[in-house]
Amino acid sequence: MLKMERKTFCMRLCTVLFFTNCVSGNYPKAQNVSWSSINFKTLLMWDPKPFNYSYTVEYSVVGQIREWNQQCIRTMETECDLSNVLTDLKATYSADVFSEPLHRVNSDLTEFPHTSSEGFTPYQDTLIGRPEFKIEVSKDKRKITLYVEDPPIALFNEQNKLKTMRDVFADELQYKVTFGKATSTGKKTKMSASSEIELDRRDIDPGVSYCFNVQAYIPSRSTDKQLGELSQTQCSPGANKSFFEEFGIGVIAGFLLLVITIIVVAIVVTVVCCQRTRKANTSGKEGVPLRSV
Repeated sequence: MLKMERKTFCMRLCTVLFFTNCVSGNYPKAQNVSWSSINFKTLLMWDPKPFNYSYTVEYSVVGQIREWNQQCIRTMETECDLSNVLTDLKATYSADVFSEPLHRVNSDLTEFPHTSSEGFTPYQDTLIGRPEFKIEVSKDKRKITLYVEDPPIALFNEQNKLKTMRDVFADELQYKVTFGKATSTGKKTKMSASSEIELDRRDIDPGVSYCFNVQAYIPSRSTDKQLGELSQTQCSPGANKSFFEEFGIGVIAGFLLLVITIIVVAIVVTVVCCQRTRKANTSGKEGVPLRSV
């Protein structure tokens, strides 16, 4: 009875407000609701793309009152940026995606279908992006120093400047360096709690070119989330090599043999051509009759 009265009221309201649409029935639930977060840039994502309905996102710290993000109310998008509202990085959040009528469209439903997300803790779950770094080789070629730039994050400090991973994780932020000789496939690793990483004769051979990859490491996290993205590979310059060191005795010997072969072939061809020319000239003279005196 109550449901019929609500439906009747909705139909009357549609008649009076001619510029406002009214629908009844259910809406498809959001599917594949998940979190995507890199360097604390955190998106809630879901499927499918709506056509005659919209989505509204509610979020909260688990167990607390839910809130709305103004950008994600009756939206036609399938993602919602919650980076700026998940301010307690160590709290665990959950979110619900509601399927609702389009903007300025009424419905006789009192509760809209929704799908809940899994819990998300920014401090533990955001992926740490690939770091940038510079390489410096000492003058005596005995030491290589990597200067790693702590990755910036999608949060601002009191001076309205972007924070870095170091601001959030402090001493927990470490770096894992994977390196090896540029001419070899063998690899070594080195851990460092500092953004300035030195490798000396215990790690490298002086004057040899090495290639490096760096990634962030947070030991307090679960094993599958301790390591961040791997940086792009960078290589240090090696010592200047002599001509023989650069190309090797085998390559040089092969090149000399090729040159000698070409010279010999050229000499043989020249001799043969000269002999043929001489024979031709001789044959021509023999065929000319002697002039009478």
